[in-house]
Amino acid sequence: MQLDYTQGCVNFRDIGAFVNLIAGKQLLQPNKILRGGSIDYIESLEEIENPKSIFNLRNGLDPTFPDIDYYHFPMSNKIDKYDTSQKEVRAWLTKIIQQLTAPDLKYPVLIHCLSGKDRTGIVVATILLLLEIDTSIIKEEYLLSDGGVQEELIDLSLKGIGNVDRYFDRLDLHKVKGNLASNIIS
Repeated sequence: MQLDYTQGCVNFRDIGAFVNLIAGKQLLQPNKILRGGSIDYIESLEEIENPKSIFNLRNGLDPTFPDIDYYHFPMSNKIDKYDTSQKEVRAWLTKIIQQLTAPDLKYPVLIHCLSGKDRTGIVVATILLLLEIDTSIIKEEYLLSDGGVQEELIDLSLKGIGNVDRYFDRLDLHKVKGNLASNIIS
């Protein structure tokens, strides 16, 4: 299916709200972590739930909006991002997850790339894996995106990460989980 990037932020959704919907119970707090595609054609941040921080995974820069913290995590298009066993992908994911340790990170956080499905899907799946969300829910959330998503690709990513404690052995995952704990509903 061809995506129309001029119609706002494609594949936009609230991760907490959709994970809760899929699970049939409250696992995450809504309006904390958002995902989507390019924000080049949005006119107002209200269209995308008013994020306070934006993680741009594209190679290009974002349009700027006032009072937003921008974080840029580009990755070469020559690298297969779904193969999380590659050292380049692991380093890229580590930088992104490391930013989640920042005590001053403002929520909600919008994580986006061009289509909001590939790079964004991998990062969101990683965060959900880190938060110990069941892999069947992670896959179902990923498959909600339009634009040719394939279950085999997210399976490859999850398999490449394996045990998050070992994969991110140089990060203080307790700190990451602690910062994200306000996103988890007990």
